[in-house]
Amino acid sequence: MENDTIAAISTPVGEGAISIVRISGEQAIPVTAELFHDKDLLEVNTHTIHYGKIIDPVENEVAEEVMVTVMRAPKTFTREDVVEINCHGGMVAVNRVLEIVLEKGVRIAEPGEFTKRAFLHGRIDLSQAEAVMDVIRSKTDKAMSVALKQMDGRLSELIGRLRQELLETVAHVEVNIDYPEYDDVEEMSNTMMQEKTKEVHGELEHLLQVAKQGKILREGLATAIIGRPNVGKSSLMNTLVQENKAIVTEVPGTTRDIIEEYVNVRGVPLRLVDTAGIRETEDIVEKIGVDRSREVLQDADLVLFVLNHNEPLTVEDEKLFEAVQGLDYIVIVNKTDLEPKLDLDKVNKLADGKPVITTSLIREEGIDQLETAIAKTFFAGDVDTGDMTYVSNVRHIQLLKQAKQALEDAMGSLEMDMPLDIVQIDVTRTWEFLGEIIGDTASDSLIDQLFSQFCLGK
Repeated sequence: MENDTIAAISTPVGEGAISIVRISGEQAIPVTAELFHDKDLLEVNTHTIHYGKIIDPVENEVAEEVMVTVMRAPKTFTREDVVEINCHGGMVAVNRVLEIVLEKGVRIAEPGEFTKRAFLHGRIDLSQAEAVMDVIRSKTDKAMSVALKQMDGRLSELIGRLRQELLETVAHVEVNIDYPEYDDVEEMSNTMMQEKTKEVHGELEHLLQVAKQGKILREGLATAIIGRPNVGKSSLMNTLVQENKAIVTEVPGTTRDIIEEYVNVRGVPLRLVDTAGIRETEDIVEKIGVDRSREVLQDADLVLFVLNHNEPLTVEDEKLFEAVQGLDYIVIVNKTDLEPKLDLDKVNKLADGKPVITTSLIREEGIDQLETAIAKTFFAGDVDTGDMTYVSNVRHIQLLKQAKQALEDAMGSLEMDMPLDIVQIDVTRTWEFLGEIIGDTASDSLIDQLFSQFCLGK
């Protein structure tokens, strides 16, 4: 299967300026050359693009007017010969070209198979391959920056360096064990082993400390907007999204269901969830919405709790303060353009140190202060994607935690003066866990599972 020539449509489904059929493998250029008229593609230079027509060999007629890019191995994404056929945008044209290519014995690619071949041929490691999808799915410029640095190998280099340090330590121990008669071999003492494990442990701790920020950049903050009906929740969502996604009326209980939207706030991607107003109600449909809102609240990374500046604090408001205890939340006192009836001193007391922002969404006042508060809550006001190496992938985070635990087991054994050949078992486990991040020690089944999550044609 790995030696097959594969093809797939690499552009999104739908109408557009162009659609691309990507082909990779030994037969990529010969097959395309058979179908392409106006120039002999077998003779053209690598990394050149050529205008011509694809001929349907069955109907003996022009199937499509195209531009064909020829790229010869090994300087390609897959390190195989690659051809990209640029067709007119639209599903009919590109599907016809793909069908003609497949009729020549080329196999349809599996999801992520082009990237998988790049990994198997050593062009990229597993963490870089996963970063390809992170680039595609990035919601903000900063998330894109983190993904690009991982795809460029920044995380791989760090993991590779830590693994090399552990490997040299283990090798030194084994030399001392196997050849104790050699006087010129420096004895690996417990002190030296402790220094090395402590050094690597510190780097793993740092990676895990910023992992939460990296995960936020990659996946976005699940952000629930809560409050009683008609306090301005939907208006807040529309203001942040800058579109009229939610219905805004003076009638309490208008929002009956959950509305979701992504928004970029100071480089932090928020997955905004506008919930139904939480209150006691006899309306069956509204009650379902309220119940769903309470469920969303439990899964939220951040809660935007909206109050009405024009109304006194109610028992329902106080119950909501109780509901958000233990969560990261920001209190938003809305409608400051109206007569003040809310006791702000009591609100600040109930907030217990959490940010309290006053806004008039109808006048677009207080939005900057709110965005600053959101950024400070998770990134101390700024997101550093310059020199920082972020770990954002859940799989990577879990493996780092396992590596850190194995190293702590080794450090505990050292403190108990256990023999070094016992200690090195846990150090070797750490080395293996780190290897799974970049794919050096990953199983075939794991690799297949990871690449199956990629989009077709990537």
